[in-house]
Amino acid sequence: MLKFYKTIDGHIQRLKQEEPGCWVMAVHPTEQELQYMQMSMNLDRDFLSASLDEEEMSRTEKEEDQTFIVVDVPYQVEDEEQNEENSTVLFTTIPLGIIITDQYFVTISSKQSEILDNIAAGMVRGVQTKMHTRFLLIILLRIAQRFLLHLKMIDRIATSMESQMHSSMKNEALIQLMSLQKSLVYISTSLRANEATLKRISRGNLVTLYEDDEDLMQDVLIEIHQAMEMSEIHTNILTGTMDAYASIISNNLNIVMKVMTSVTILMTIPNMVFGYYGMNVSGLQFPVWWVPVLVSLVLVLAAAAVLAKFKMFK
Repeated sequence: MLKFYKTIDGHIQRLKQEEPGCWVMAVHPTEQELQYMQMSMNLDRDFLSASLDEEEMSRTEKEEDQTFIVVDVPYQVEDEEQNEENSTVLFTTIPLGIIITDQYFVTISSKQSEILDNIAAGMVRGVQTKMHTRFLLIILLRIAQRFLLHLKMIDRIATSMESQMHSSMKNEALIQLMSLQKSLVYISTSLRANEATLKRISRGNLVTLYEDDEDLMQDVLIEIHQAMEMSEIHTNILTGTMDAYASIISNNLNIVMKVMTSVTILMTIPNMVFGYYGMNVSGLQFPVWWVPVLVSLVLVLAAAAVLAKFKMFK
């Protein structure tokens, strides 16, 4: 799907077709749309293909009059998108390709991005599609802020699960925590790659950095560093939480096994007594039915008292 936008009189508006100074937003483009961008807008086909590769790492490249930038964008996996491979992943990242030419500012992604949708809807101030450097920094700033939002969501989910740790013996909560940990791994890796890409951009070799963009560049760097610190903190906390949770599950299992062992001991005593009186031999003491019952009861009570003293039922 191809959409064309341009800032007109301070407001971003959608166009019917591309024109100089516009923003081209391509979301999961078809082969015909890729050929159109390649032929009509003279975009490099390798750049277009790399933007749709989900394994593409954040990087930069410059080819003649085109600047190619790939950044990782945070993405929340929906329930209908779950499969056997990512069934335990709640948050991941997808590559966003940005191609900057003299006439166009092009973004290409394999999935819909709320970040770009908000910009297209005019919810972000200061967007000028003609000012490519500022537009690029605004997108990078929104991406960094989205990382922070997802990290806060991960923290809330992990906090809500801690209340279940004291009494739960099931694996669902542990699997949920594992999914959060895997999500943090994806986020941490993407943040480091984005930081390296942002540092290359800050040198001014890829795009022209103007004096008015310095403050915005610093804001992006600050947000990226804050997201990296939050990711590291949450990773350490979640690792400790998972260790504690695993210990609690193991402890609860030990308690259950201890109680079951105590009950087994108490049930074994009557079997031993009645087995002794059930032997087909002569000369047994007190060969009446109530004697083994009484002896069993006394021994069971005595054993129960000893086990209770050592807190075997708790």
